[in-house]
Amino acid sequence: MEEISKKDRMKIPRQKMPEQSGEKRVTNFDEVNLGFTEELAKLEALRCIQCPKPTCIEGCPVGVKIRDFIGLVAQGDYLAAAAKIKEDNALPAVCGRVCPQEVQCESQCIMGKKHEAVGIGRLERFVADFERENVGIRTPQVKARTGKKVAIIGSGPAGLSCAGDLIKMGHEVTIFEALHELGGVLVYGIPQFRLPKEIVKAEVEALQKLGVNFQTNAVIGFTDTIDELLQNGYDAVFVAVGAGLPYFLNIPGENLNGVYSSNEFLTRVNLMKAYKFPEYDTPVFNCSNKNVAVFGGGNTAMDAVRTAKRLGAKKAYIIYRRSEVELPARKEEVHHAKEEGVEFLFLENPIEFIGQDGWIKQARLQKMALGEPDQSGRRKPVPVDGSEHLMDIDMAIIAIGNGSNPILQKTTPDLNFNKRGNIVIEESTMKTSKKGVFAGGDIVSGGATVILAMGAGRKAASAINDYLSNPES
Repeated sequence: MEEISKKDRMKIPRQKMPEQSGEKRVTNFDEVNLGFTEELAKLEALRCIQCPKPTCIEGCPVGVKIRDFIGLVAQGDYLAAAAKIKEDNALPAVCGRVCPQEVQCESQCIMGKKHEAVGIGRLERFVADFERENVGIRTPQVKARTGKKVAIIGSGPAGLSCAGDLIKMGHEVTIFEALHELGGVLVYGIPQFRLPKEIVKAEVEALQKLGVNFQTNAVIGFTDTIDELLQNGYDAVFVAVGAGLPYFLNIPGENLNGVYSSNEFLTRVNLMKAYKFPEYDTPVFNCSNKNVAVFGGGNTAMDAVRTAKRLGAKKAYIIYRRSEVELPARKEEVHHAKEEGVEFLFLENPIEFIGQDGWIKQARLQKMALGEPDQSGRRKPVPVDGSEHLMDIDMAIIAIGNGSNPILQKTTPDLNFNKRGNIVIEESTMKTSKKGVFAGGDIVSGGATVILAMGAGRKAASAINDYLSNPES
């Protein structure tokens, strides 16, 4: 590689990700972002000034050696770059697509202080895709078998990440998944146009090659309890069931036909392939030429409204009770939604759904103003007196967050939960109140990001490995 000075590297502009146009992509469920070419990847990698103390790593929940893998991309050694990432990240093709790098690794990038940050996520995606498409996903070395068995409940990002580390440590690992497909929120929550399911499948198959066992249709708490797992030969259990119980608005009319939780709507479309009905036999509301309103402002809300648009919605709205400044969704998702024709109504809050013949027809909204900051640090929305008004809608999707499924709470009485239904753990060890049982991801933190769940999975794997070496510690 020809040497390029630090000064010249800093002059290279951030490379734009090729993508489908807004007009074209609303007609299909194909991936929006098309990925870097080799030329774009090398240019973007050259923007990295190879800091002696790379602060970007501090922003990565799984500790990817970012400077090192980007240096390898700049040299054109993409397979070595993939291997370097996978020392710390079991799901690079997933993370390169859905992680909020702008508030994690890229927010800590030194280049970002005077210029645009290096496109770390885009390079991670490129490297993972290059490996998969050219030589297939390669599996790393696994240590000699220890004879210890670990049960992981849930095949989402926390469970998969934990399994990837534990299997490399030499332990026998079985993942129990309640659904018929593996991947958790990666398959039922995130749409095809953001995360193609064949990529999730390939990452799962790579873990299977390493020796991870998977059991689907296994609802722990019903098919087996945690106690039964421990009695049947498992030395430790990691609970990574996520937060899949939808929250609702608790307003009049919420039980009308045409009102969905974002969980049900996205699960029907993503996991059950309702967008291909009747080829696949799970239907979903016919959005064609209808007015669809999504209530919420996070990434799930963006996924739902952009899905509705692809299903033919005439009008697709995001209705959010704060202003655009407070939107928690990724900026890229908001930008894409706007390009696709989604309309945003800010400082509006639903107080009633009105129906006709059992179907939703209108939403009664109330305008809001921003008051003092609340516990989240965002200014609290306050109702404006006399501002109520009606809006015609044919479908409502509620995307205001999720809680924990109560099955484990009901069937494991000696497992401590907090008021929100989240499992209580020791932060340093990931241990729960029950001996041999660890927990992490959304079931502990509440709804968060894929990469934070993966970070919890890695931390749990290390803690479980220590425990298996000395169970009485």
